[in-house]
Amino acid sequence: MIAFISCVKTKQNRACRAEEMYISDLFKKSLLYAKKHADNIFILSAKYGLLALDDVISPYEKTLNGTSEREKKIWAYTVYQQFLKRGGNPKEPCLFLCGLNYRKYLMQLFPNSEAPLKGLSFGNVLRWYKEHS
Repeated sequence: MIAFISCVKTKQNRACRAEEMYISDLFKKSLLYAKKHADNIFILSAKYGLLALDDVISPYEKTLNGTSEREKKIWAYTVYQQFLKRGGNPKEPCLFLCGLNYRKYLMQLFPNSEAPLKGLSFGNVLRWYKEHS
């Protein structure tokens, strides 16, 4: 099982491993859930695309919110190509633990994917993690 979790706005103020960069409660809950349910975990970053937990990155301010549908499609295709270059198998079951902007076009490229948080408000996402972790 592969898990894709999205980046968040709240970040460290220094370069560090991607796993340590994002410090919001939402990201921590997503990562904890992914570690319990997936063999491979990737972070979906608006700036960097696909990140492994050990990739070292610098802080940034970029989001897919407010980008055009065309830009989201290009971003999703870029992430998919990064996934393939890392030796990923798009037919493997995967979880998308991220918002619509990050999964909308990317999920279409993974035939065995699910989005358990689909349709949930932010408060309900945190509640879901509490109930399922």
